[in-house]
Amino acid sequence: MRHLLRLPLLSAGAALIVSGLLPLDPASAAAPACTVEYTATNQWAGGFQGSVKVTNNSALLSSWALGFSFPGGQQVTQGWGAKWSQSGRVVIAANESWNGALGTGASVTIGFIASRSDTDRPPTVFTLNGTVCNTDTDPTDPTDPVEGAPQLRAEGNRLTDENGATRRMLGVNRSGGEYMCVQGHGIFDGPVDDASVKAIADWKANTVRIPLNEECWLGLDNIKPEYRGANYINAVKALVARVAAHGMTPIVELHWTYGQYTGNSAGCSDVHASCQKPMPNAQYTPSFWASVANTFKDDRRVVFDLFNEPYPDRATPTSAQAWSCWRDGGTCPGIGYEVAGTQDLLDTVRATGARNLVLVPGIAYSNDLSGWLAHAPTDPAGNLAAAWHVYNFNTCSNESCWEATLAPVAAKVPLVAGEIGENTCAHGFIDRVMKWFDDRGLSYLGWTWNTWDCASGPALISDYDGTPTAFGIGLRDHLRALG
Repeated sequence: MRHLLRLPLLSAGAALIVSGLLPLDPASAAAPACTVEYTATNQWAGGFQGSVKVTNNSALLSSWALGFSFPGGQQVTQGWGAKWSQSGRVVIAANESWNGALGTGASVTIGFIASRSDTDRPPTVFTLNGTVCNTDTDPTDPTDPVEGAPQLRAEGNRLTDENGATRRMLGVNRSGGEYMCVQGHGIFDGPVDDASVKAIADWKANTVRIPLNEECWLGLDNIKPEYRGANYINAVKALVARVAAHGMTPIVELHWTYGQYTGNSAGCSDVHASCQKPMPNAQYTPSFWASVANTFKDDRRVVFDLFNEPYPDRATPTSAQAWSCWRDGGTCPGIGYEVAGTQDLLDTVRATGARNLVLVPGIAYSNDLSGWLAHAPTDPAGNLAAAWHVYNFNTCSNESCWEATLAPVAAKVPLVAGEIGENTCAHGFIDRVMKWFDDRGLSYLGWTWNTWDCASGPALISDYDGTPTAFGIGLRDHLRALG
């Protein structure tokens, strides 16, 4: 909060033989949102031909993406009827321009050729736009998840752990580390001892996002000595360790940064890291991420969130310039300091040898992902997820916008709503957000685990023992129901 591989198409005359339908469990298919019939035929030494019929049993889809995982090392080499891509075991087939509309009860049949091994097994779980097909509830993942905090990795559009089990990040933000130090009041706002972290885990949260301040981490001399440098870093490391010890994923996130900005929607006129700036700066932010990545690169349980809420769109004249600034940095129209783009920061992280999962937010305070796929930074580690924020007062705060701008991203990469909240002191809005994300197997984190009130921002708790506010009750009860 502010305060894959494209594969060539086969010729149109390629034959398709349908046989060997994968059996479905009738009990689990009582009320499926979508139905998938998978057929493997025409097998030969080293390869086979496959067909997939997808039926949409829910509301009209304007675009679709089918996802599944090959359990036996199969690799798609050619395909038709969809844009096929594969990353590791995960296969994504996204609609062509001419077959994107899929009405209620409508079907589409697509096909592919793949290499095979001697131990081939068919896929068992299929998703359509993130919704699990052939069942009215999500099936048990065929792979047992690891115990405790996982080492998360992006596999296609899913997050998986070391065993390959699908995971979601569901939890809270723990604000304070971004502002207390620069304001001269401390390092965190409220307790971060073991009891307070356990209270988060008692909500059945599995993730805690920890906002940080780059000047405090780097030890710049405008910060009080007791709240900067080694003292700050050690406090963050201790909190990360407590979060992981309670089986939750720690996300370390850069929130407030250096650089003077007084243009449209400026949060402050201060050159220092005392508010949200439109973009990170080239002077200090790469050094921050080099240090953070070196600190946590040997602990793959820790996730990196590059920058809280970019808003170059408020400074630059056009959307195209904003997305270019977002990715490439440099001299950006309307921003008076040299910008570090998301590619710069990702390169900095990977240069340390860190292979941790990295979250990359969109523009418009992370509420706009419309240009994310076209401008996403290149990751040599192949371990990126898209980050998105939403509040009831944001532009993209309704299901039609989510279908138009989020669903295409979620079909390609893991999508994490790093902040969800509302300024109504209730939870009706986040209930809608959570349902939309639950239906697609996506991740979300409530803002924020702090004892504020509605006048200062959405607060989940009234006491650090985990007593919820009226807003927090919605998230707490939902997480416990999922847990």
